[in-house]
Amino acid sequence: MAASCLPCTWLPAFELDHALEPLLLLSSNRRMKLISPSSCNNSNITRFGKTTAVSAKSEKVAPEVKRRVVVTGLGAVTPLGDDAHLFYTKLLEGVSGISQIEGFDCSELPTRIAGEIKTLLTDGLVPPKHAKRADNYLIYALIAGKKALADAGITEQVSGELNKNRCGVLIGTAMGSMRALKDGIDAIKISYKKMSPFSVPYSMTSMASAIIAMDLEWMGPNYAISSACATSNCCILTAANHIIKGDAVSSSSSLADIIRNSLKAITFVKWQDLMLCGGSDGVIIPEGIAGFIACNNLSRRNSDPTKASRPWDSDRDGFVMGEGAGVILLEELEHAKRRGAEIYAEFMGGSFTCDAYHKSESRLDGFGAVACVESSGLGAVACMEKALTNSGVSREDVNYINAHATSTRVGDPREFKAVMHCFGQNPELRMNSTKSMTGHLLGAAGAVEAIATVKAIQTGWIHPNINLENPDKDVDTRVLVGPKKERLDIKVAMSNSFGFGGHNSSILFAVHK
Repeated sequence: MAASCLPCTWLPAFELDHALEPLLLLSSNRRMKLISPSSCNNSNITRFGKTTAVSAKSEKVAPEVKRRVVVTGLGAVTPLGDDAHLFYTKLLEGVSGISQIEGFDCSELPTRIAGEIKTLLTDGLVPPKHAKRADNYLIYALIAGKKALADAGITEQVSGELNKNRCGVLIGTAMGSMRALKDGIDAIKISYKKMSPFSVPYSMTSMASAIIAMDLEWMGPNYAISSACATSNCCILTAANHIIKGDAVSSSSSLADIIRNSLKAITFVKWQDLMLCGGSDGVIIPEGIAGFIACNNLSRRNSDPTKASRPWDSDRDGFVMGEGAGVILLEELEHAKRRGAEIYAEFMGGSFTCDAYHKSESRLDGFGAVACVESSGLGAVACMEKALTNSGVSREDVNYINAHATSTRVGDPREFKAVMHCFGQNPELRMNSTKSMTGHLLGAAGAVEAIATVKAIQTGWIHPNINLENPDKDVDTRVLVGPKKERLDIKVAMSNSFGFGGHNSSILFAVHK
């Protein structure tokens, strides 16, 4: 019995030129093998020690052209406001979003400050049913996502013209819905009958992506990544890869149907044109604050909240928790050009690695210590260097770093050493920490800081490091931005996010040329 093979001529010429998906070949002994289009050359192919005829027609495949990804929309919900552009204006002005917690009575807690969102308008952005029941992280994500689309000019009319099979959503969270879980636990203590039917759906980390997709009818990739404070960067890089590298074959039929119908049911949905991506978190609640107090991570500078978050300062005493969401719209370059979109920056690439070392501390040998310089280069150094390799960017071209720098005693100097190991030879290098003004937004931090990075590229201004009054002895102040904003002609910018569990992530942006 001859094998069934999907003819190469079944695909449109453009799809053939860039075909990334494998063709499924069903062999005579009913086992499945993968054959790339370039190997489907109308000749006999040996499988399982025998020769199998292939019916495909020979087609010459053109060299693959790398698809480029640009940023066309920005959406933010932060302690400094819920407009991405106004948010960056406040950063440039050195405004702090840290204040006394008002959402609950924390008078008995040793930490009573946070980057708390005091008010937020949801009208027209969040359906009433979600506004009433959903946790803050989900509401923040919905608002930031809608604002990113509006910022990109994706109106209802434009949305109707999109190929929605090629539009996806990838918004992650580090903490998810702690409130929904707590409410469920409280209810079950009384009776299972008291459990809300929304407890499980609203506690799922993928629900923000799902609800946005339902609202937009976007049918491309839709899921969430949770990798602690590296969540947003992981989502952004993965979303970009959906645009650059494409997806596997998708089908509405089961495998049995595919075999039965000789693969006729397969639909080749290759690359994505648009990906809405980022992160969201909102755990400024008793359980969230108390949990991080127990980890001995939070600042206790309650008498002077705006001075509490002070990366690289010798008087720092821990990070300040923040909340919010950051969402960016990534778009394939030619698609953006065709619809006349404003391009803020180009996404160059990135990397993620793992320390495989400790639940909450980074590797010493991965943050620029002697062992790192002389041997393996683990941890953050490896992540940044891998990001350069993956993106094809020269280290000499990276002249701006938006650092992870959370204002902790251990993390700040280790990251600084890692950065200097990778980029210390660049005399133009400048580095700052957005967290000095926003606090640490956990899973949303990377996306909010990516927005700050993109705005720095767009405006030519980098924001200050506030509260850097007594620099740590382990840092070089010539690299760190001072108390005022600075002009910088950014060639390539890197944004770092590192998280509990040893998650490292670095992403790169540049001016679109």
